[in-house]
Amino acid sequence: MTDLATETRRPETIAVSSEPERQPVLTVRDLHVTFSRAGRRIHAVNGLSYTLRAGRTLAIIGESGSGKSVSVRALMGLLPPSATVRGSALLGDTELVGMSDRAMRRIRGNDISMIFQDPARSLNPTMSIGLQITEAIRTHSDLDKKAAADRAVELLKLVRLPAPERRYHEYPHQLSGGMRQRVMIAIALAANPKVLIADEATTALDVTTQAQIMELLADLQDRLGTAVIMISHDLGLAASYAHEVLVMYAGQAVEHAETNTLFRNVRMPYTKALLGAIPQLTTVPHSQLTVIGGHPPDLAALPSGCPFAPRCNRATEKCRLDKPPLDEHEPGHLYACWHPYLPGSEDEPVPVDEETVS
Repeated sequence: MTDLATETRRPETIAVSSEPERQPVLTVRDLHVTFSRAGRRIHAVNGLSYTLRAGRTLAIIGESGSGKSVSVRALMGLLPPSATVRGSALLGDTELVGMSDRAMRRIRGNDISMIFQDPARSLNPTMSIGLQITEAIRTHSDLDKKAAADRAVELLKLVRLPAPERRYHEYPHQLSGGMRQRVMIAIALAANPKVLIADEATTALDVTTQAQIMELLADLQDRLGTAVIMISHDLGLAASYAHEVLVMYAGQAVEHAETNTLFRNVRMPYTKALLGAIPQLTTVPHSQLTVIGGHPPDLAALPSGCPFAPRCNRATEKCRLDKPPLDEHEPGHLYACWHPYLPGSEDEPVPVDEETVS
């Protein structure tokens, strides 16, 4: 796990830019995803909204079951038949919600691609690396077999896979976990997508390889201008590589801001609790980390008030009865809380080390 007290990978790109904002490549508005199971309706995503611009990375973070992966799989059309998706997700001018399977197959892998968590399960063990990449290339282009093979080698070079010409003929079992993930990135980039989704793409890797993969994604983004959605439970990675962070709880966004703003000015108690559960260099050895008591709510029977209220030590009767809206209470900083940690209050959270988010 990346330590929040360490220096970030790209402080100059994470800082708020003074150049004009680029046009949105993805606009998600009021996204809802429900599942029907055994006569129950599970509300996995509840009114999620955000905008993603070219060359930017949005980190969506939260506990397991918070709706992170479900929300992006809804964009890709990768949910089971039991799922119902409502709302809007515009990829440029193209509406993804409600798109037919046939139309989605033209978009998926072409304009929007995903890197999955476990490359060992995603790659076909019976096919060579080169054949799997060329298959992805030819699916989304008119290149012949020879040109696709040449492009595959170029992609392997792009993702810095050692000896790409030799790796082209090898099989997944002959590669390390980090190498297999580089192959998955090459496949995802085969059609130069506008949006790249990394769904816990480094979770199964050791810390060193994890850092190498994130560095690679950051460099590729700088070169290609791809917009990236990073799904993770690791706030250290978000602090180091994302331009903005969206925190989810019980299928809802509870805090959203530029990375610098959020980690310096935590407002939502849930976000503060997540930060407190991460060891830092300043943590006293052998001291206990913060534990979020209780359990996430039943997504089939969400409470009428704030979903985090039963686990929050700041909750009042208002929190239990009335759901706080996700509003922009400060410029560029949205949060949903009736009793946030405000500047000057005695219990205001201590900001993360400025070297982390500067």
